[in-house]
Amino acid sequence: YEYSLPLTASPFKFASWMGGDRDGNPNVTPNVTREVCLTNRIKAAELLEKDIREIMGSLSGNPPRGMDDTCRFESAAMQRIRDRVGMDSRAPYRSFLHPVAERLANTSAWARAELLKVQKGGVSDEGSLFSTEDIFLDKAELMEDLITVHESLCDTGNAVAADGRLVDVIRKVSAFGLTLVPLDVRQESDRHSEALDCITRYLGLGSYLQWDEAARVNWITNQLQSKRPLIRSGAWNESDEIFTPTAVDTLETFKMISEQYDASLGAYVISQCTSASDIMAVLLLQRDAGVKKPLRVVPLFETLDDLNGAAATMDQLFNIPAYVGSLEGRKQEVMIGYSDSAKDAGRLAATWAQYEKQLELVDVAKKHSVDMTFFHGKGGTVGRGGNPNTFNGIVEHAPGTVNGQFRVTEQGEMINQNFGYSDRAERTLDIYTAAVLAEQHTDRPLPNQEWKNVMDKLSDISCDAYRKIVRGDERFVPYFRAATPELELSKLNIGSRPAKRKATGGVESLRAIPWIFAWTQTRLNLPTWLGVGEAINQVLASEDEQTLRQMYNEWGSFRTTIDLVEMILSKSDSSIARHYEDVLVSDPAAVDLGSEIRKIHDGTEQAIKNLTGHKILAENDHLLLQLMAVRNPYVDCLNVLQAETLKRLRANENSDEEQVLNDALLTTITGVANGMGNTG
Repeated sequence: YEYSLPLTASPFKFASWMGGDRDGNPNVTPNVTREVCLTNRIKAAELLEKDIREIMGSLSGNPPRGMDDTCRFESAAMQRIRDRVGMDSRAPYRSFLHPVAERLANTSAWARAELLKVQKGGVSDEGSLFSTEDIFLDKAELMEDLITVHESLCDTGNAVAADGRLVDVIRKVSAFGLTLVPLDVRQESDRHSEALDCITRYLGLGSYLQWDEAARVNWITNQLQSKRPLIRSGAWNESDEIFTPTAVDTLETFKMISEQYDASLGAYVISQCTSASDIMAVLLLQRDAGVKKPLRVVPLFETLDDLNGAAATMDQLFNIPAYVGSLEGRKQEVMIGYSDSAKDAGRLAATWAQYEKQLELVDVAKKHSVDMTFFHGKGGTVGRGGNPNTFNGIVEHAPGTVNGQFRVTEQGEMINQNFGYSDRAERTLDIYTAAVLAEQHTDRPLPNQEWKNVMDKLSDISCDAYRKIVRGDERFVPYFRAATPELELSKLNIGSRPAKRKATGGVESLRAIPWIFAWTQTRLNLPTWLGVGEAINQVLASEDEQTLRQMYNEWGSFRTTIDLVEMILSKSDSSIARHYEDVLVSDPAAVDLGSEIRKIHDGTEQAIKNLTGHKILAENDHLLLQLMAVRNPYVDCLNVLQAETLKRLRANENSDEEQVLNDALLTTITGVANGMGNTG
């Protein structure tokens, strides 16, 4: 091609938090993160060593020489190779790359020894057999050698060989480095506040938790400007009466971060983030732990209240010189929580808040000359911010919030669905590339004030209707736990972490994935549509009817939201949900609530059809209708079997049949999830 990406360009960056996400998961300890980082280095070194040895096999020749036995081409890169391997080498490229392959082999062996040391509690000394000159810790060293070979081949008339397998490996190193994927660390904000509270009490400064927000920000700012450490490393292990076990774990996590080599870790994501002090606390704890290159601190705004306060929080931060000075290149990443905001306020209210508050955050960033990137915490289902049409999902983001950089989570079954096979992975990356580029060149008007007013009305009505059922009705939790497999899901080994952030508590403490998953299994899909019908009906019955219809026809983002709700309703079946109630729900009050919810469901279907003008749900999605016509008879049978299995499980706890019934339940769960096309 006439134009191509620079040789070391990496338009896609992959990361992970498997082994780094400790939010509500006590199983992810500092040593687990150490093990995952080392395991990543082992695998990366093994794969790259294999690649280098393949290249050595294909580059066995010698550049053309003249009658005087000197190279016919002048090349600085070729001279660097000759300087290392000698002028008499008949296979200079193979000789040049051989120590590179050996060094990668040493890197793998070193990482294995370090992993063994971690697993044995720091006993093994095998890792000390290697010096830093024997292994690769920085991808720049490896990249320098590969670029030297590439330049030499091009300079000596071997561009075809240079642009083959060698370029593939250079691009791999650019994209994945020596760690495959950097790990993001994630922890909830309360854990950092608790750790600082222990430190301030240990230092005799009082209780950090009892200080107001202004006092916290002022104290952290002063500490960031001071070069004195807050506390000696390990002091938390000497004062059990002050440092709680969870605070010790938090401080040990920051100590672990300080020990990691470059590129092992990526961002530090703060879940349940509500204030400026939540963000500054992580910056302070990193500095105090001696982290040489602090991880970028990424606030995650999840609930409706957190989203509404996000712009004010970031504006306050950007006015603090000590914080702005910590931003590398004045770049700030902000994570938007789609799952928990929808669980908190309902789909429609959450969607509007996410759209509107991202625009506010962009304005704040521009005001302070900060380059802001949004990290979209989406799941595979509509209830968790997902969109089966990835292209439209990206293009319909609020104007000015993508700007050529888009970070998003791929979770659960979506990893296999989008990246499980090479052709699928290539197609997925093609779609992401096309969408991010198209977004910059697609004219999408911002909503005018009249549309904003209607959206505010829709949001308020839908949020009130949603919370009236989920939070305000005392019958809801008993109904939810009886009519869905929610309790049983937490007992099955099908999640990456505990179903709840805290062992106690109701729906508010439940993770978004089991919350969506449980309703998906019963085919009611309540979190996606509850509150939407009431909002649409009230606005259609008001003076804003024509404005609402205009919004659906002319505003792509709003139309996408409504169409996704319509799609989910077309996959729902209230008669199946009724069967679960008949088999599993015995409380008369819960039975009555189930009947009311199903009436709301049917009313929401009518409201959607009224707004869209469709006679049947998803009438324009012919492929979906055909798929459901084929799948539903099979999924119906699985739902009947699942309801009966749940009934028997609940009647036979701790019996000889329990394991068999659990296996049967897991089979039906898998079948229904595949039939519905998502798990949550």
